Amino acid sequence: MALNRKTFQTRTISAIIFAVIMLAGLLWNFWSFFVLFSVVHFGCWAEYQKIVGRIDSRYAAISPYHRYGVMIAGWCAMLFFSNGETIFSISLHAIGLWAGLVFLIVLPLLEVLFVREINFRIIGYSVAGLLYISLGWAFLTDIRSRFSDELFDVGKLLVIAIVFSIWINDTMAYIVGSLIGRTPFSGISPKKTWEGTIGGIVLSIIVMGSLSYFLDSQFDWSNISHFASIAAIASIMGTAGDLLESKLKRLAGVKDSGMILPGHGGFLDRFDSMLIATPFVWLYIIVFMQS
Repeated sequence: MALNRKTFQTRTISAIIFAVIMLAGLLWNFWSFFVLFSVVHFGCWAEYQKIVGRIDSRYAAISPYHRYGVMIAGWCAMLFFSNGETIFSISLHAIGLWAGLVFLIVLPLLEVLFVREINFRIIGYSVAGLLYISLGWAFLTDIRSRFSDELFDVGKLLVIAIVFSIWINDTMAYIVGSLIGRTPFSGISPKKTWEGTIGGIVLSIIVMGSLSYFLDSQFDWSNISHFASIAAIASIMGTAGDLLESKLKRLAGVKDSGMILPGHGGFLDRFDSMLIATPFVWLYIIVFMQS
């Protein structure tokens, strides 16, 4: 697969703009992070519902309270995992807990009262969306807010590690695959090659492991093994996330999930890797880095 210079240039320019917005949200403070990923959360949900609606036309006809209610219910999970953050002295965790419970009760009641026929398949699509979209952003919010103290904003560092691992993997996989890729990786995504996939994962591990040298030596979590592990998990599971979204798009008969970035597509196109990778990185952090 030859390197398409024009396509690569378009992807690079839009990626730089995207990176500036992302870094501003990630590096400023918790609120810039939360606002950024709240927008991403709702954007992913809108595209997910559109794609599933093309796969099953019955889902495209769901009521507005179902359509938007499930989005807000998922956003409540992000609030719940905000830990000690507050707004007007009110805990975001408490808001997420009680609002989430209300939606869990009200949404099924509305479905029973106003829908002529309860379709568990349609409900299943929404439940799958909560697991696919909202769970990942909730865990990312937990990482960002839980692991911080007055001396060092560990949560910020860990989120950046996940994002950079995926960015490096995606970029290196594209370059390596374009230059030397010969063996198709999966029929779901014909442009992916084994050479590009392996190259992206290996280079992501090497780069993230190397970057750990530049961190404060007194910070215990900055050792090479943890950063290399995060890079490996994010790259491998991120690739799985990319394939999952490609499968959904193929079933829906669409090329891109949206058009937010030229050359990159929509929210799901840009964040498909993080959606699947984040829960696994979160589990690694909880089990191996917090102990």
